[in-house]
Amino acid sequence: MNMESMSVVSTALPIPGLEMDTELPPVKTKMSARALKVFYGDKQALFDIDLDIPERAVTALIGPSGCGKSTFLRCLNRMNDTIDGCVVDGAVKIDSMDIYDKSLDVVELRARIGMVFQKPNPFPKSIYDNVAYGPKIHGLARDKDELDEIVRTSLEKAGLLREVADRLDEPGTGLSGGQQQRLCIARAIAVSPEVILMDEPCSALDPIATAHIEELIDELRANYTIVIVTHNMQQAARVSQRTAFFHLGNLVEVGDTADIFTSPRDERTQGYITGRYG
Repeated sequence: MNMESMSVVSTALPIPGLEMDTELPPVKTKMSARALKVFYGDKQALFDIDLDIPERAVTALIGPSGCGKSTFLRCLNRMNDTIDGCVVDGAVKIDSMDIYDKSLDVVELRARIGMVFQKPNPFPKSIYDNVAYGPKIHGLARDKDELDEIVRTSLEKAGLLREVADRLDEPGTGLSGGQQQRLCIARAIAVSPEVILMDEPCSALDPIATAHIEELIDELRANYTIVIVTHNMQQAARVSQRTAFFHLGNLVEVGDTADIFTSPRDERTQGYITGRYG
């Protein structure tokens, strides 16, 4: 990795009430998009997106509804493949691997790049089986003891183990909304992904549950690369180190969260973060 591909992520965000690290060491790019375009039939949704995602940091994608941020997120693990009429053009790489290579195993890709959706979507299975499902499919455990350890470790990393340790056999759908979302995060990390994509993971949650998820995101970035779509600019400011602003399918600007929120370069970004539109 040459020095041109390295980026320094600053978290010195001078917004009252935010407690954030004063600095981070240099980090390398984990994923990158180049000249990325997306079409839904005749409608173009993304226009020539060039964006680097730094490793082991949180990158927030912000912008008005319909601006393309969720479309871009779904490009990062080929979820757009599931949409009829969707055509993706350009390059997306994780490390040096082109994720749109025709020989690529998409199932394996989605194990490396997990996803947490806007609405909690636990399987209609027990809490244990929700988390164990992925490791079973991918053969990550040699026996029941190893599977038990993966389940408990994943629940602990998701900040849920203490709350459910004595009821792992109960349905995951019986948990509260915030607990269900943390269960979905545990399910995502159970297969040891390198990247976690989050599509407005707190929009269906109350403020207390949202605070739990934000604390969890901050803890998880020590071990995972995280990309989060959020309509909540205060949330983006609290949890991310890098922020990318999308507008009408274009990437307007990207930079350290501190810079985007205090001294944006583009007047469209300034207008959005000050609430003049969006």
